[in-house]
Amino acid sequence: MATVDEHHLTSPFPELQGHGLLLRPWDADSEADVGVWLRGLTDPEFMRWNTPIRSVMDLGSARESLRAKESGMADGSSASYCITEAATGTPLGHIGVNSIHLVLSHARIGYWVLPEARGRGVATRALALAAHWALTDLGLNRVELDHAVGHEASCRIAERCGFRYEGTLRGAMFEAGRRDAFRDMHLHGRLAGDPEPEGL
Repeated sequence: MATVDEHHLTSPFPELQGHGLLLRPWDADSEADVGVWLRGLTDPEFMRWNTPIRSVMDLGSARESLRAKESGMADGSSASYCITEAATGTPLGHIGVNSIHLVLSHARIGYWVLPEARGRGVATRALALAAHWALTDLGLNRVELDHAVGHEASCRIAERCGFRYEGTLRGAMFEAGRRDAFRDMHLHGRLAGDPEPEGL
């Protein structure tokens, strides 16, 4: 399912392909990638449910943010991918396997989809692809996914991809647009030994 991209030898992680998608590394030197990253992180629906630790509000901060993602790819601490249509290469969103801890054998996963790509199962397909890779080829035992309480679409995507609801984390993430107030999160988890989700 996963194929190694020989053009990104600085990263220990491969490109991933399946379910009609290609997950490829972001390129901070690409004006197109920086523009897509900025659009995604300033989209009102993204900002409703997420408050990044560092604001991304212009091309300069978007490029800096992408460079941090590239650094994580290079040192093996995170695998950040641009979700694209396999057939056309059109960017659709982002998915990241983050906080990779090989000794404890776990990681956290997060994603977003551009407005024009919503309603097509992009997040579900990307999550299924990335989670399968993390729990097989990468060799992790556990992958976690969390989202703001009330984000029902993300909850459905998680459960569709085999991430069981495990509980509520109180005051575990920023309120929308704030860094001085907190809200609850739902925690989902999937183990390597869990059954593969059906119908994907």
